[in-house]
Amino acid sequence: MAGGVPGLLPLLLLLCGPLSGSGQLTNGSSSASTENSTNPSTNASLRVPGCGKNLNPIYRYLCDRRAVWGIVLETLASSGFLFSLVLLLGLLVWSTLRCISSKRQRSGIGGMVASMSMFLFGTAGIFAITFAFIIRLTPQTCPTRLFLFGVFFSLAFSCLLARCLALLGFAATRGWGEPAVALGLFVVQVIIAVEWLMLVLLRDQKPCSYSPEEFVMLQIYVMCLLAVALLLALHYCRRACCTYSYSYTGSTHLQSRQQAALLCLTLFLSVCIWVAWITMVTWGNPEVGRRPQWDDPVLSLALVTNGWVLLLGHGLIQVAFLCRGEANAKDAPLSFAGWTSPSADVSGLESPREGKENGSFENEAENLRGRRPEQSLRSPYEPGLSMTELDPERDYTIPRPQTTNYREPYDDYYGPL
Repeated sequence: MAGGVPGLLPLLLLLCGPLSGSGQLTNGSSSASTENSTNPSTNASLRVPGCGKNLNPIYRYLCDRRAVWGIVLETLASSGFLFSLVLLLGLLVWSTLRCISSKRQRSGIGGMVASMSMFLFGTAGIFAITFAFIIRLTPQTCPTRLFLFGVFFSLAFSCLLARCLALLGFAATRGWGEPAVALGLFVVQVIIAVEWLMLVLLRDQKPCSYSPEEFVMLQIYVMCLLAVALLLALHYCRRACCTYSYSYTGSTHLQSRQQAALLCLTLFLSVCIWVAWITMVTWGNPEVGRRPQWDDPVLSLALVTNGWVLLLGHGLIQVAFLCRGEANAKDAPLSFAGWTSPSADVSGLESPREGKENGSFENEAENLRGRRPEQSLRSPYEPGLSMTELDPERDYTIPRPQTTNYREPYDDYYGPL
């Protein structure tokens, strides 16, 4: 787990270096932020470069030019949030237009569209919750952090897990079962977060305060979803890449390989990001002496990075696969209307249909009365010898060898050697 710490240390030193001398304005304690926010003289005396004169200190990292991490992560989170919403609206509009244009054909993509909409909504929420960590910890932002962090991640990872199950062919995730499974997995984290807030905040009768270890423990179910989704994605990738398709749908098999590879890459990068921020929050920050100062920058960086990984690795690519696959779909049910038999071009020959219209149909009652049916037309594909021309008096059996030599029965048949 410590492998991700060296990669984050240079970035945090570059972005969060000015925070070392401003311990009284860090996010480590809610009491300090509450005191500064309620003290007008403190607000007036603060002259943060890039911010207004009367700005509340809890919002200083949104505009402080000395703390570059807040401005950079704010920009990335805003662009990711808008991109997720645009992609979500585009998917909904495209699916609506497709349903209107194909009224007679039921494409069956409603479940996939619903699952992708839930995933894009969860990704947009991941970008939006970043602002709660850029803003300093207060009694108002604390419940938002504790509740929405795990909820939005669980929604995104539940959709990925349901997608893996659907790709593996589980019957429970067919059609509308995929969003139903994702929604069921998501509700579990909602219940866990609500119970945790009720037990900790209401029972203890104290301001919202928690340790980084408690925050990590609250995300255990989310980590389980991520781990199971990665294992299923690796299994699907192995099955898609190690098996060869003999069917004519070669492009579909290639697309499934690409989808499996991107899904594995997205989940693997998400696992790396989670290992990195958990290591930094629980072990790395105390080791370098930046425990209160770097906790919120690390979590904000993890949110923005994982949000973009999910959006580009699965959201955008999956929507592109969905739209392109539906546009190029050629495996619709075959329609045999207007097809003719090979003998349809022969003049005077009609293709047999059913009942008495069929030329080979003979009525038993007419045969009993001795009336011979009219001779039916012959197909050009029939053999030269018709069954009606056979003489019933002749013997058409195949001759068999006859011998009394039971030990060597075929000696007389093949003749002397």
